[in-house]
Amino acid sequence: MSDTDSFINEVTEEVRRDRLFGLMRRYGWIAVLLVLLLVGGTAYREYSRATEAARAQAFGDAILAALENDAAADRVAALDQIDAPTAEGAAVLDMLIAAEEALDGNGEAASQRLNATATNGDLPEIYRQIASFKALTRPETPLSADERRVAFEAMASPGAPLRLLAEEQLALLDIEAGNTEAALTRLTALLADSELTAGLRRRASQLIVALGGEIEAS
Repeated sequence: MSDTDSFINEVTEEVRRDRLFGLMRRYGWIAVLLVLLLVGGTAYREYSRATEAARAQAFGDAILAALENDAAADRVAALDQIDAPTAEGAAVLDMLIAAEEALDGNGEAASQRLNATATNGDLPEIYRQIASFKALTRPETPLSADERRVAFEAMASPGAPLRLLAEEQLALLDIEAGNTEAALTRLTALLADSELTAGLRRRASQLIVALGGEIEAS
């Protein structure tokens, strides 16, 4: 390589460095800002997670403290003073209050509270279904047997989260209507379901025996 070529390369390299430093001086703040945003975003997410966890912990502690009251009326009053951190938390809280209201002999209020939760369109479907199921099984429900059957049949559709519990209620409606054969058929099918829980299996088996049916050996 000649001296001229070497000189040209050195000058070219120096020009590149000058341009790079110039760009860094001109736009370096963008890189700094991106780093700050990344660090700040991570810190904010961690803070948000810690805050949410603390709120959930406080919510759970408040519920446990309220349930330590001896009288149902006192438990209702204590639970009613709790502020839920989320809409889902409020739904769970309302269902707990409804259960205590029923224990306190105020079934009408419990039924109304459950129906309000069941018809709250802002809640996820699972919360509304649980509240609706509880309301339908309350003795104070104004719905007829046929209306309850329609509601439970909707809950018993394939893939529905409360499908098996709804099937049990449909069997009870069959018994209420005096249709023992339909109840036995439904309960026998229930026992064969792979998703059946131990508690539901026990109740279904007891009903089959009480109705004079036979339980097939698995």
